[in-house]
Amino acid sequence: MQAPDDFNPPAGQAFELQPGLRRILAPNPSPMTYRGTNTYLLGTRDCAVIDPGPLSDVHLEAILSALTPSQRISHIIVTHTHLDHSPLAAPLALRTGAPVLAFGGPEAGRSAVMQELAQKGLTGGGEGIDTAFRPDIELTDGQVITGNDWQLEVIHTPGHLGNHIALGWGQTCFTADHVMGWASSLVSPPDGDLTDFMQACHRLRAGDWSVFHAGHGAPITDPAARLDWLIQHRTAREAQILSALEDRPGTARQLAERIYTETPAALLPAATRNVFAHLVDLTVRSMASPKGVLSVEAEFTRLP
Repeated sequence: MQAPDDFNPPAGQAFELQPGLRRILAPNPSPMTYRGTNTYLLGTRDCAVIDPGPLSDVHLEAILSALTPSQRISHIIVTHTHLDHSPLAAPLALRTGAPVLAFGGPEAGRSAVMQELAQKGLTGGGEGIDTAFRPDIELTDGQVITGNDWQLEVIHTPGHLGNHIALGWGQTCFTADHVMGWASSLVSPPDGDLTDFMQACHRLRAGDWSVFHAGHGAPITDPAARLDWLIQHRTAREAQILSALEDRPGTARQLAERIYTETPAALLPAATRNVFAHLVDLTVRSMASPKGVLSVEAEFTRLP
């Protein structure tokens, strides 16, 4: 599923999505962030900023300039600690006095298997971690955050990152990088865990949502269809990996080369990470097994 070409709003301008909700695009377009990070401003008097975005003086001023004289920022909520979402939280808190809320620091929510991989020296790949981030208030799954005219339910959605959360606002859900309309979410061990990711997809699929507002790209107006596509996309990739393992064992790199036959060589490291995420998930589910220690260099075999 490709991104719609008509989503290209100007950075720094507050755009009303519905009464009480505005979006401000950060000036950080890239292959990993599409047009840039979406920062959301929720509320009519005491406002919550959802994902303040990357470290940018220009974006900081854009957020503050979006406030009317009768408004103030009462909450700064970070969905996860990638460098395109969380670093501006601290400067914004200094300017406004609002507390920063998040599930936890960079390693919060990390599964046991990912903790083990990290301890063995595997480092993350992709968007970069805000290693210095620490929230003022740690959130828990199911917690309700309340403003004077809004309520948000915290939904822990690990997978893209262990500390990733979505936020439910009635039938609207802020899905950050777990569900996006322009691309499938990156899952790169040890920061990303595909087992957790798929469980969170099914959890969101059980909800009665009318729209998803993602961390990047346009609103998703058919959340159920998008989640069905995302689950099917990952299931199809899993089937390709299992088929390749039935043919013969292989490392994540070897399997990526056999599966991603039309992928440029420069993108094979990312493809290898994706395959490894699936191999870890298959190992946890006893459908594949590494020879020796679980690692990105290990040779994997299919289990009966």
